[in-house]
Amino acid sequence: METHRKKGFIFKTYEAPYISPFDKLFEIFTELITHTSGDLDEAIDWLRQLDKEYKLTDENYTIDDFIEDLKKKGYIREEIKPDGSGGMKITSKTERSIRQQALEQIFGNLKRAGSGSHRTKYSGSGDEHTGEFREYRFGDSLERISLTESLRNAQVNNGIEDFQLYENDLVVEDSQFKAQMSTVLMIDISHSMILYGEDRITPAKKVAMALAELITTRYPKDTLDILVFGNDAWPIAIKDLPYLNVGPYHTNTVAGLQLAMDLLRRKRNTNKQIFMITDGKPSCVRQSDGTYYMNSNGLDDYIVDKCYTMAQQARKLHIPITTFMIARDPYLQEFIQHFTEANQGKAFYTGLKGLGEMIFEDYEANRKKRVK
Repeated sequence: METHRKKGFIFKTYEAPYISPFDKLFEIFTELITHTSGDLDEAIDWLRQLDKEYKLTDENYTIDDFIEDLKKKGYIREEIKPDGSGGMKITSKTERSIRQQALEQIFGNLKRAGSGSHRTKYSGSGDEHTGEFREYRFGDSLERISLTESLRNAQVNNGIEDFQLYENDLVVEDSQFKAQMSTVLMIDISHSMILYGEDRITPAKKVAMALAELITTRYPKDTLDILVFGNDAWPIAIKDLPYLNVGPYHTNTVAGLQLAMDLLRRKRNTNKQIFMITDGKPSCVRQSDGTYYMNSNGLDDYIVDKCYTMAQQARKLHIPITTFMIARDPYLQEFIQHFTEANQGKAFYTGLKGLGEMIFEDYEANRKKRVK
């Protein structure tokens, strides 16, 4: 006798996946480390205050237990300071975890993919097979010839009794051009990035860390250089991003653009671009004699003209500049509009929310076009 089973759905109360006490605290800890620019003592103080207010721990697992686990797992280590005193410091393992968390927070909706290069709509001499065939053209390498398809053509065109293979029987499997991109990310660290009661540097750091983790893990053939600009401009290593902080600086946009172009001139990739995150007007340039010309009152024509000149130079070098202006003052928008026209680049006027997604979307879009 045959029995028929009824199919259906069983509904039950949602149960959140188990997260260990350490993992819960570690996510908060990495956020705090980013906000404190790598100051471990300050981050732990903040964590203890949050614990008092929101009861993050209980008698079974305390903040002290968490600190001991951080040591055991290699996230913090003892450091002897030059004056002989001791103290704890985060390790490279923590730095990597912070970048990974930033990547998940900002780009978490991306589809997982193996490491490789960005696809483009252009076919070419790459090694990314498309599964499509075309006729053999002079100059195609022999290893790209599809033997099976070519033999089939020879049989259809010439018969099988007296087998002959001609050039017009040959077909090759098409492949996609794998574009490679060299990017410079410029981050404004002038004092205005923490003025007006808004922390603008932390979101900028998180975007930089997420972009760095994205490129190094998913697009390893691309290059990313990060520089900061205040009164001057200088490159920083990816591992130093968590420690980045603002200073009592003006905004020397010209110096940042000069350094960015110098870095990109050394790259062999055809595709090059500059991303600039800033919230203020250019207010400083360095003169040929080493002195600084500064003016914080409105837009200074002398400084602004220097910026336009740099934008035009980048355009001549086929380096588009995408500006992410995290301020909405009308006169600043007008400056960025003229700056963008001089470079033929792009500009986004944005708040801090969504900045990371915006940068990623533009990165992907730029990677899909091949600069000739």
